[in-house]
Amino acid sequence: MTRIAVLDFASVPENGSVSRSLADSAIYAKLAEDLGCHRFWMAEHHGMPGIASSAVSVCLAHVGHATGTIRIGAGGIMLPNHSPLVIAEQFGTLEGLFPGRVDLGLGRAPGADQRIGQMLRKDLHGAAERFPQDVVELRALFEGDERLPLHAFPGSGAQVEMWILGSSLFGAQLAAMLGLPYAFASHFAPASLDEALAIYRERFQPSGTLDRPHVMVAANCYAADTVAEAELIASSMDQSFVALRTGTPGRLPPPVKDYRSNLPDAAAAMLRSMRRVSAIGTRDEVRESLSQLIQRTGADELMLSASTYEPEARHRSLEIAMDALAGL
Repeated sequence: MTRIAVLDFASVPENGSVSRSLADSAIYAKLAEDLGCHRFWMAEHHGMPGIASSAVSVCLAHVGHATGTIRIGAGGIMLPNHSPLVIAEQFGTLEGLFPGRVDLGLGRAPGADQRIGQMLRKDLHGAAERFPQDVVELRALFEGDERLPLHAFPGSGAQVEMWILGSSLFGAQLAAMLGLPYAFASHFAPASLDEALAIYRERFQPSGTLDRPHVMVAANCYAADTVAEAELIASSMDQSFVALRTGTPGRLPPPVKDYRSNLPDAAAAMLRSMRRVSAIGTRDEVRESLSQLIQRTGADELMLSASTYEPEARHRSLEIAMDALAGL
């Protein structure tokens, strides 16, 4: 049976606030737990007024206290932005607060545009080149490797489940080489999905923590009682994608009826390309779309992503989707 996970950005709508969005993240995480989801991940982004999850470890402490059993994690931490020691301390602390529940997905992208390096006072190009070495160092910190000049406390000995995230072939190769589970960001970058999974599986080398390949595939999922309603609630995130790719990111806008059909051709084509791994519709249509995705990819886990203007819409969407996925 394929496990189901949820990805949350703590999206801030135009009529909302950071406080309201973070409060809803906790409510949403508890709902995911009650519905039987296996994981609840939050993503690191910077300089985006529509996303409140930039301080991922703080956000995870918030949702961790609101839940009791669901795994919580980063989807992901953009490691070039950080020192491996600091991340080991942060996630070691989370593991101390929520034993046996903490995941750490690691990405190589900065989570913002080129200005982030200046603001972080870091050479992010060089840091990205060091990403594989930093992942190895981070794993050694969790393992308490005696060869390290300094140990992480909290962190040393913490049972944090590490993942490699990717939207290209690089992450697939690294995850395979290190024997780590691999999550593909097909909810916004689906082009290399099949090739990346094939490379990961072909080149996988068993490790002390994983003896066989383990894949998670992300998908946009908007479920409602009618197709028209599902398309409507999905239009807020559609608008956000278009705004981001045209250099005008902002807060999550209200839904717009028939938004896709009224887009200029270039924007419509870009959105179709980005949103190819999506399940939008009624219960039966969502079940069919996600079932086909599981068959196509052989995914061990699916991660569902949805941002809606009204929190109640994504709560209802997740309820319908989990009912649709029962038994898959």
